[in-house]
Amino acid sequence: MSRKRTMSTKQKIALMTGAATLAGGFAVVTMSMGHASVVCDGLDQALRNNESFIAGQRANPDAQSAARIANREAVIKQINVQREASGCGAAPAAPAAPAGQGQGQNQQGQNQNQNQGQNQGQAAPPAGGAGGQVVCAGSTVTLSGEAGAPAASSNQFPLGTRLKVTNLDNNKSTTVSVTSTSGSCALLNDAAFEQVREPGKFLIRKARIERVG
Repeated sequence: MSRKRTMSTKQKIALMTGAATLAGGFAVVTMSMGHASVVCDGLDQALRNNESFIAGQRANPDAQSAARIANREAVIKQINVQREASGCGAAPAAPAAPAGQGQGQNQQGQNQNQNQGQNQGQAAPPAGGAGGQVVCAGSTVTLSGEAGAPAASSNQFPLGTRLKVTNLDNNKSTTVSVTSTSGSCALLNDAAFEQVREPGKFLIRKARIERVG
């Protein structure tokens, strides 16, 4: 005569608790992987932006290209340190410089003193001030890894242009001047990005970029 084995109430509770713990652990791992993916996407975009800028400078060098390249190589080194710390995979392939990109960047570099002179004595609009013309619709915004006071770099606007960047995910905004060239419509340096970022994220997917002043 066979006997059926039944689980006691304590055994059932232990089994249910173990299953819940396993499911919770899986959810935490999944959320962590998603967070890491967002961080790595932002770092990868910053890496591509800087590599694209370097490729343009090498394709059409001028007297300041060596200094600009050295600066961006230092930025890339720091980005790679952050990628390794975040557990990102292999670095994305370096992009080739689009035809004419380097020439346009060099022209902007040559006009730097002229643009700065034109902007001297002009009152700067306050950070987060009134909105202006929306530009580069649909563009994402990331950081260059450069230090210094809040500023931006751009491949579309001359030095001295004031841009207001709003993170639509948290409604934070910053208004900064374009101080250098890059491979993006608007690339924020570290200080400017900190003013609008979401914690732990290196990419603003929903951004509004406005030309002000």
